[in-house]
Amino acid sequence: MSSQLGEHLRAVEEELRRWRSEGECTVHVLESSMELVRAAVRDSTAVEKKPTSASFPSEPSPPTPSSPAPPSAPALKELPSPPEIELPEGDRASKMEWLRDRVLDCPTCQANLNPQGKVVFGVGNPDADLFFCGEAPGADEETKGEPFVGKAGALLDKIISGMGLQREQTYIANVMNWRPQHDNPYGNRPPTQDEMNFCLPYLKAQITLVQPKVIVALGGTAVSGLLGHDPNRRMGDVRGNWAEFEKVPLMITFHPSYVLRNGSDKIKRMVWEDMLQVMEKIELPISDRQRGFFT
Repeated sequence: MSSQLGEHLRAVEEELRRWRSEGECTVHVLESSMELVRAAVRDSTAVEKKPTSASFPSEPSPPTPSSPAPPSAPALKELPSPPEIELPEGDRASKMEWLRDRVLDCPTCQANLNPQGKVVFGVGNPDADLFFCGEAPGADEETKGEPFVGKAGALLDKIISGMGLQREQTYIANVMNWRPQHDNPYGNRPPTQDEMNFCLPYLKAQITLVQPKVIVALGGTAVSGLLGHDPNRRMGDVRGNWAEFEKVPLMITFHPSYVLRNGSDKIKRMVWEDMLQVMEKIELPISDRQRGFFT
């Protein structure tokens, strides 16, 4: 198999692992897509099996050590210890501005950026009752320097609107401040636990300043960033359950990108049931129409 095809398949494998961490159990693949994969494998196999010209037998060449497969991600930079954050004196707005400048100027965050990428800090109302926490920035987010601005962000905005709120009334952040680097031509690499642990003090400081009534963890990666890695944790088991982070109630639900990929009303209803629990917790009014969404 050619190294190029191998790299593409490793990229697919990483993306499937990412989907599984978000709760994906099945993946629908068009037959036309499968035929493209089969054709690529046939072409690669034909190249490998191309016959050589006939020749007299000769002594076998001495074996040479096999070259290692090219990595699908660049060698990760060694991270320093997580930063210690001591917020300055002042009102909430000035403290948040100080923290934002601290994160945007963080040497480690800057050193791990993709070319033309930006460090991503939280956005929204610093007095919000509701704090949404995602995982790591994607391509759209690192370009704009703001969390949840792509298709997943548009869906999150619809969810917030369905709750009777506006995006500006909530606070939205990620467990990671930069988009993890990788060598694949598409997709995203899930952040490592060390990467998330480095950024965690910045997230904790935002939560300390906002003092939300509820945190919503969006997806399995966000849950691992907040609660730590657990190899036995499955989103299908913990989704819809309450946990706690920094003494704040934490609701676990699917990431909007998972909802977009799945697209079923069943999954939408599951996420909406989680949001109904959140609305009850922060004492938002719930209409009969809201309770009937996706039923």
